Amino acid sequence: MKLKKMFITSAIAAIAATALVTTAATAGEKVRWKMHSAFGTNLAVLGRVGPYVADTVRTMSGGDFDIKIFEPGALAGGYAYYDPISQGAFEAAYGTPGANAGKNSAYAFASSWPFGPGTGEFLGWLKYGGGEDLISEIYARDNIKYLMCGIIPPETSGWFREEITSVEQLKGLKMRFFGMGAKVMQKLGVSTQLLAGGDIYPALELGTIDATEFSMPAIDRSLGFYQLAKYNYYPGWHQQATTNEILVNMDKWNALPPEYQMMLETACTANIAIEFADGESAQYEAMLANEADGVQNKVWPDEMLDVFRAAWEEVVVEEIADNPDAQALWASFNKFHEGYKVWGDRGYLK
Repeated sequence: MKLKKMFITSAIAAIAATALVTTAATAGEKVRWKMHSAFGTNLAVLGRVGPYVADTVRTMSGGDFDIKIFEPGALAGGYAYYDPISQGAFEAAYGTPGANAGKNSAYAFASSWPFGPGTGEFLGWLKYGGGEDLISEIYARDNIKYLMCGIIPPETSGWFREEITSVEQLKGLKMRFFGMGAKVMQKLGVSTQLLAGGDIYPALELGTIDATEFSMPAIDRSLGFYQLAKYNYYPGWHQQATTNEILVNMDKWNALPPEYQMMLETACTANIAIEFADGESAQYEAMLANEADGVQNKVWPDEMLDVFRAAWEEVVVEEIADNPDAQALWASFNKFHEGYKVWGDRGYLK
C-alpha cells in the first residue's frame, strides 16, 4: 500500500513537472499582435480598455504575448474594423457589437437596444442564458472570434442646443445617434447619422448636425459637447447598458497557444467588472462639472418616454422581421427575461 501511494505520488509529480515544462515552453513563444481601438485611448472609461487588456496579457505572459494598440484611423476607421478582422489584415480590434450592425443587424442585440436590460440582467443572459453563444456563432461565420470585453452603465440620451419640450421639436433635427435608438428617432422625424467619437464635435461645431448622443457624461465631457450644447437629457432610454467586444481573426485565434487564449479571455472577463465600476464612479463629477459650465441636466418627462417606447415597439418588430439571427437573439433574450422577472421583480428595490 505504501509503495502504491509512493508510485501515485511520483506519477502525479512527474505529470505536474511535464505540464510545467510544456506550459513554460509554450508560454515562452513570442507573439506580437496589432489591435485596432474604435475609441481613442485618451477617452474616459471606453478608451482605457485596449491598453488595460494589452497590459494585462503582457504582464501575465512575462512580455511574450505583446499587443500593440492603435488609435482610430491608424489601421482602420473608428467603427470600420469588421472586414479587416475577418480578412486577417490585423489580428484584433476593440469596439462594440452595434458598430457592426451594417454587416448584420442582429449585432445590435449584442450591444444594446432601447428600453433594454440593465447590467445584471444583460450579463445574466449573455453569460448563462445563451446570448454569448449565439453571438459567437454569428461572428464565426465570417472567420471572427468574439470576446465580450466590457460593459458600461446607462448613457445620456442626447445633447441639444435648445430645451426639448415636445416631440414636434425633434422633427427635422440632424442628430448623431447610435444603434437601434437611431431608428426610433427616425420614426419621430429626426435625420440620424452614425459618427465615431472623434468626429462628433467638429460636426456639431460646423452645424453638420444639430444634436448628438454618444455615451455617458464623463465620456461626453471629454469630447467637449458641453461647450456647444447646453441641454443634456436623461435617462438613456436607448442604451441602459452597452457591451464592448474584442474581435480576433479566427485563424490568428486558432494559432494562438491555449495559455495565451486564456490570458486574453481572462483579461476581458476582468474588464467587465473594472469598466462597469469605472463608469459608475465617474459620472456624477462630470455632471456637476457640466452644470458649472452652464449645462442643464434634464430628465425626460414620462409622456416623452412613452413616445420613445411606442416607437421602439414598432422598430423591434421591423428589425426582427427578415433576419433569422435577430429573431433568434430576440427570442433567446425574451425567454430569459420572462424567467428573470421572477427574481428581478422581487429582488430589487423599485
